Amino acid sequence: MSPLAIPVSSARPTPPSRADFAHSPLVVFYELTRACDLACRHCRADAQTRRNPAELSTDQARKLIAQLATFPKPPLLVLTGGDPLKRDDVFEIIAAARQAGLQVALTPSATPLVTHDALQRLKVAGLHRLAVSLDGADAATHDDFRRVAGSFNRTLDILRDARDCGLPLQVNTTIARHNAHQVDALAELLAPLGIVLWSVFFLVPTGRASASQRIAPEAYETLFAQLLDHVGRQPYAIKTTEAPHFRRFVLNAAKAAGRQAPTNVSMAGTNDGRGVLFISHTGEIFPSGFLPISCGRFPFDSVVSVYQGSTLFRLLRTAESITGKCSVCEFREICGGSRARAYGLTGDPMASDPDCVYVPLRWKQESATCSA
Repeated sequence: MSPLAIPVSSARPTPPSRADFAHSPLVVFYELTRACDLACRHCRADAQTRRNPAELSTDQARKLIAQLATFPKPPLLVLTGGDPLKRDDVFEIIAAARQAGLQVALTPSATPLVTHDALQRLKVAGLHRLAVSLDGADAATHDDFRRVAGSFNRTLDILRDARDCGLPLQVNTTIARHNAHQVDALAELLAPLGIVLWSVFFLVPTGRASASQRIAPEAYETLFAQLLDHVGRQPYAIKTTEAPHFRRFVLNAAKAAGRQAPTNVSMAGTNDGRGVLFISHTGEIFPSGFLPISCGRFPFDSVVSVYQGSTLFRLLRTAESITGKCSVCEFREICGGSRARAYGLTGDPMASDPDCVYVPLRWKQESATCSA
């Protein structure tokens, strides 16, 4: 057996639930590096071509993983970037995480670094899932967004090679003005590719992404209806990222149709800092990669202590701390509005999500009372 080959037990720890989010995140994103050979228009990390000498070292990464494993409920670890494959030690880091009992996902960039051999090494190291980005239903749309010709076809090649290696696959799609009209086409494109999850990310203005790139608030409801239609028809699961109001839409649609909400749409209520934790390439600790308010820095601060006890993290997990119409919304426990988008557009992470058009019943009542 290769020294990096990690036996994977069929017994998996129970992941954190909503009740556990006070002490354990569901998912931890660790930004291994900001180095990347792409120059995407929306890049959260504002990636550069070269690695930062201040990145956490291999030894520090191992210590970080050991600390993450001490959460009462072990989180899923997502290794992201930049491009994680710009680090030669990525296979060693994955193996260390698996040895610590963590399931590991990886989000590589669609570059020549993702060879068949590299994918096989990731599999041997114990990678649980590979997640790649597809941001258009055709090469012209995707390549323009990623700013590298051939990126669309390279992504499809990676999906094919990873499937051949036996790696479970996820596709991430950023929805913005450039591709909002392609949701149905994207859903159909993904159907035969053997993926297990389509994660649909609604753009947040941070990093290179600008507020002008995002879709209009009213357009969310149209796209939610399209996504919900595909939830019942496609062979893969669908989740939204930075659009927690999709859960409200799903519940209301089910109620209107007189049926139960689909079981393959999570209602766990994750949000920035609530079930989500982000650690930057230099060890800074954030509620998410899209809410860049530093709450500490590893290794000087305990990641566990920051998540459990930091003032901002605690506020983000307290629905009563949200202001505006989100504060009285009947869906605030499962939604709460995107805290990252609220911060990106208003400067206040506790403000109402500006891109949600839903008006809660209590808000209507209180507004009517104030107007009387």
